[in-house]
Amino acid sequence: MVCGMSSSSAFKPPVIKGVGPSTVGVPANATLSAIDFLTAKFNAISREEWQLRFEAGEILNAVGRVMAPQDSLLKESHLHYYRSIRNEPELPFKANVIFQDEFLLVVDKPHFMPVTPGGRYLQQSLLVQLKQQLNLPELSPMHRIDRETAGLVVFSVRAQDRNAYQELFRLRQVEKTYEAIAGAPETSTLNPQFPLVHRSLMAEDTKFFRMRELTTDVSPSHNEFNSETWIDCVERILTPKIVIQEDGIKELALARYQLKPVTGQRHQLRVHMNSLGLPLLGDQFYPLVLLGAEENDNFEHPLQLLAKSIFFKDPVSGFLRSFKSSLSLKILA
Repeated sequence: MVCGMSSSSAFKPPVIKGVGPSTVGVPANATLSAIDFLTAKFNAISREEWQLRFEAGEILNAVGRVMAPQDSLLKESHLHYYRSIRNEPELPFKANVIFQDEFLLVVDKPHFMPVTPGGRYLQQSLLVQLKQQLNLPELSPMHRIDRETAGLVVFSVRAQDRNAYQELFRLRQVEKTYEAIAGAPETSTLNPQFPLVHRSLMAEDTKFFRMRELTTDVSPSHNEFNSETWIDCVERILTPKIVIQEDGIKELALARYQLKPVTGQRHQLRVHMNSLGLPLLGDQFYPLVLLGAEENDNFEHPLQLLAKSIFFKDPVSGFLRSFKSSLSLKILA
């Protein structure tokens, strides 16, 4: 009887420059060369790009042998490959580590920086930068915040703890508080009274980078919801702001809000505030798309949304964990 390698002896591709490999299975009796297979499998990536990755030694087989473009896949079970981005834009700011121990890493993320690789960003993503800077190859985010949002992101340091920490968020055993700046309550035609709890059924928009709330006509039941946020208006801001709205450019009275999400839908806080007639200052997607998903950011006008604090009981150490961002929202002229 022929035995395969045990999981403990199987080849584990290394993390290179903070980036772990992706893996793709090879069909039985594959007759294509390695480069032909990858080009056909991932047709959004050009053959020239795959050639560069082969030349850089970024394509490995199941036992870790560096593959050549014309190598046969007849006896291969799967390939490991490393993602790379040519001419990646450089972000002009860095994250700030505010806490680290053997279990957790807590970081203040600046606006515009993605937590994980995606789109135009790989090396500039928070996760990849931290893996490189701190030599933590098993680092994994417990949760994510929008690229446009600033503030606290919590990471699990050890792979063995990852599921326990992520379970906290799945079971909603984490208290998160955000700070936001938007129009004062009286600027909304809906006349919202704070504090309030906003619930809705959210789904992906026809534009892939946006979310939307379903109306009662679309929703099976008006009582059905998958998103919930507690919101309060905590401060009036004396200086008004000139903003672009659906009905034109106008001077807008502003206020500071505190938001506590119960659920974690993508763009939830932005969508909920927009639904109340109070879109967040600096939001390029709601209510109007002012900037395409792949267009260059305007670093002078960030989204006025900050992940301010987080509290939970640590399932690994048993400690009560409470962290507060050192960042603050600043309204620019």
